[in-house]
Amino acid sequence: MRVMKLKISKWLYVAVPMILVLVLLAYPVFMSAGNKGGADLTDVGDGESILTSDKVSASAKYAWGIKRGSNGSLPEVGSKESALLKKYGGCYLGKEGEKKIYLTFDEGYENGYTGQILATLEKTGVKAVFFITGDYYDRSNDLVVKMVNEGHYVGNHTEGHYSLPTLTEEKIKTEFEILENKYYEQFGQHMKFMRPPMGEFDEKSLKISADMGYTCMMWSFAYKDWVADKPNGADYAHKMVMENLHDGAILLLHAVSPDNAEALEKIITDVRAAGYEFGDPAELAIAAN
Repeated sequence: MRVMKLKISKWLYVAVPMILVLVLLAYPVFMSAGNKGGADLTDVGDGESILTSDKVSASAKYAWGIKRGSNGSLPEVGSKESALLKKYGGCYLGKEGEKKIYLTFDEGYENGYTGQILATLEKTGVKAVFFITGDYYDRSNDLVVKMVNEGHYVGNHTEGHYSLPTLTEEKIKTEFEILENKYYEQFGQHMKFMRPPMGEFDEKSLKISADMGYTCMMWSFAYKDWVADKPNGADYAHKMVMENLHDGAILLLHAVSPDNAEALEKIITDVRAAGYEFGDPAELAIAAN
């Protein structure tokens, strides 16, 4: 019995260290397997992020984000994300070296400020893109009519505002087509631009939208303006925009924000005073390239 115990003890002295070594060697493999695509999500503040993955596949999911520059410098964006956007004719900036600014508004729901925004745009002679959902189209059709009649562009933000990478190809097409068909039936024209809900996309959704004739328009400036019940004031909105001007900037503003509505006229005036002009977004459409 004593001999058997000694043999078992000797076996444990040898086996346990070997098992620990194998676990340590296997740990990095298990960790990388749990990190889909080897992607590293880098937080850059205000809900914005850049996916810094070094691998791209047709099924990879991306979330558009920016890291703001300063003193007129361009923002940083993920290299894989921007390359994929370019591959399918999308944009997040105007032409390099042109002192033009492009205005876009996301309209998930109406919060009572779009009429004021439209009045300011009409007064200042600026054209913008309004990205709307199917629900917005149905509930706020009078404002959509006003957007079209005043020469603005209505962009396809999809019927149901789902994350496109989670949908099948057929469902992605349907999400665009339902809203597109409503719009065409009423106005006799097609939408030029689309913007994926939450800025989330993959290669299949970009290819599908490009094949349908859309320019995917992302952005080179945004800030946390979508929390409508926690306003920071018009001065804050003005400050955020003016401190982040850069050539070809595509500004993403949320129309639910009272700050943006109140600051918009001063923003437009001061952007022009800084030597910029507001470009017609149609210049950035695929057909114009």
